Amino acid sequence: MWELPVNLRPLYTQAFSWKMVHHSSFVDDEGITKACGCPLLPLKSHIKGPAPVSDQDRTDIVDEAITFFRANVFFRNFDIKSSADKLLIYLTFYINVALKRLEGCRTLAEGTKAIINLGLEKVPVPGESGFPFPGLFALPLSQPEAELFRNYLKQIREETSGRLLSVAYRPNGTPNKWWLAFAKRKFMNIIVP
Repeated sequence: MWELPVNLRPLYTQAFSWKMVHHSSFVDDEGITKACGCPLLPLKSHIKGPAPVSDQDRTDIVDEAITFFRANVFFRNFDIKSSADKLLIYLTFYINVALKRLEGCRTLAEGTKAIINLGLEKVPVPGESGFPFPGLFALPLSQPEAELFRNYLKQIREETSGRLLSVAYRPNGTPNKWWLAFAKRKFMNIIVP
């Protein structure tokens, strides 16, 4: 039987050690507004919405979601260590949906059109049909809380879409196969429509 050479074993172990989910670094949510049990974390965004503005040189939750996506999408279970992890789960799923929409788009222009159409879709909140994770977030206690959370999710989805286009397509406008190949993955065994 063939055996891996001794000098390659550390590389193999390092490359294929997907034992742990990447968690959000935003564990301290003191003083941050919450809606439906989710912290409304600051964003580096020019898009209007309820999210506080973050410094451009700091990492935000969208950066984390895109950075960790290709590792986290392989997991069927996600151990939640902070309330920001709930948002990371939601964004990982949303990136999966967006990549599925980009799958057949051969140019950046086509991809941009597909992402804009995705952004125009109604954003469900916990308790409404179409929300992908029932039980992950608390149900809204009032209509204003539901609208606050809906507007935050809409803002964070639009921001994620814009940043995702910059990694899913190369500077020349052609698809980046190292990203679009992940459109076939099912995150937490949820089938993307």
